[in-house]
Amino acid sequence: MIGYLRGRRLALDPERLVLDTNGVGFDLRIPLSTHAELDKLDPDAEVGLFVHTHVRADAIELFGFWTEAERTLFEHLIGISGIGPRLAQVVLSGGSTGDLLNTIGGGNVAALVRIPGIGRKTAERMVLELREKAKTLLAEAGAEPPAAEPQTGREDEQDQAVSALVNLGYRAAEAQRAVSATLAEAPEAEFQDLLRLSLRRLSRL
Repeated sequence: MIGYLRGRRLALDPERLVLDTNGVGFDLRIPLSTHAELDKLDPDAEVGLFVHTHVRADAIELFGFWTEAERTLFEHLIGISGIGPRLAQVVLSGGSTGDLLNTIGGGNVAALVRIPGIGRKTAERMVLELREKAKTLLAEAGAEPPAAEPQTGREDEQDQAVSALVNLGYRAAEAQRAVSATLAEAPEAEFQDLLRLSLRRLSRL
C-alpha cells in the first residue's frame, strides 16, 4: 500500500492532483483543504502528501492529504456505515481538519447536516462513533477541547438510551437506529420505557 508520496505536480484542480514521482505520474483525489495548501505553492515546488490507498474489486484509488491528521480523519470517516471515500472527501472539503474535529467532538449535528450528502442519521452516526476520537486528535494537536452543543432533555435521554444499549453489547449504529425509531413511534416515552421498547425492537431483528 502507498502511504506517502513526494514529487512535483503535473496537474492540479480542486478535487485532483497528478504528482510526478521519479517519472511516474500518480493520480490522487484530494479534498479542498489539501488543494488550498497546494495552490499556495510554486507549481514547480516539490511537495509531499500522506496517502490512503483504497482498494475496490474493480479499481485502486489514491487519496492524498496535506497532513497526517487529515488522512487519519478520512480513514475514521470511511469506517462509518454510509460514508464511502468519495463522500469522506466531500466532508473534509467542508473546512479545515480542526474545524471538522471541533464540530464532531462538540456533537454539532446541525452543522454536519449542512455538508452535501450528509443526512441527519449519518451526522448522528458520525458524532456517536467519532466524538471521542475527534477529541483525542484535537488533544494530540494541542488544541482546546470542543465545546459541547447544548442538548434538550429528549436528546440527553436518547444519548443515555443508546449508551445503555451499547453497554449491553449492541453496536452503536444499531442502537442509535432502534432508539430513533422508538422515539418516532413514542415521542413522549420516559427513559425506562424508551430503553425497554428499544430493546424489544432490537430483539426482533
